Amino acid sequence: MRVDIWADIVCPWCYIGHSRFSRVLARFDHRDEVEVVYRSFELDPSIPRGRATPILEVLAAKYGLSPAQARQAEAGVAATAAAEGLEFTADREMGNTFDAHRLLQLSRAQDRQGPVLEHLYQAYFAEGRPVFEPADLAGLAAEAGLDPDAARQALDDDSYAEDVRSDENEARSLGIGGVPFFVLDGKLGVSGAQSAETFARALRQAWESR
Repeated sequence: MRVDIWADIVCPWCYIGHSRFSRVLARFDHRDEVEVVYRSFELDPSIPRGRATPILEVLAAKYGLSPAQARQAEAGVAATAAAEGLEFTADREMGNTFDAHRLLQLSRAQDRQGPVLEHLYQAYFAEGRPVFEPADLAGLAAEAGLDPDAARQALDDDSYAEDVRSDENEARSLGIGGVPFFVLDGKLGVSGAQSAETFARALRQAWESR
């Protein structure tokens, strides 16, 4: 059985949802027969490449919050992440994630997508490291076990750009407007960072209906 997960590297609920789903899958009786594929989705593709803005400034501008309100909102998400055993920092920036998604497409081709995704999440949310520029991404790729030369070459040209666009087009065709979004066995959709119980139920339902 295959599970497709549309997500963005800079989406905190994708980070939390990934953790919850991964823990449930690890306990699933048929986990060795489940293939997980991470699909590309940009929260804000309009952000110009080369521009990064502190996340608290982004939240304040997007939702009309004061700096104190933006920090309070982030603290609420941080508390949810902490309850999952995840590190979370507000000292991070928001930027264009198209190149990060190209890197994930490369990592899928090299059968390293899961480890690379987890390393990007850890670097961004736990450590506040940048995940937007090719030089930063190439270094992170090498740390996660990808061939650094292949990563640098792919990031220096237009490699995997069409794969990213294809994922995003498919998301639109399915009516996916927010992430994370999980599609189990091509039929059952689960939206959001649901509870462990919901993910477990969805896995059982998808498996039994095969």
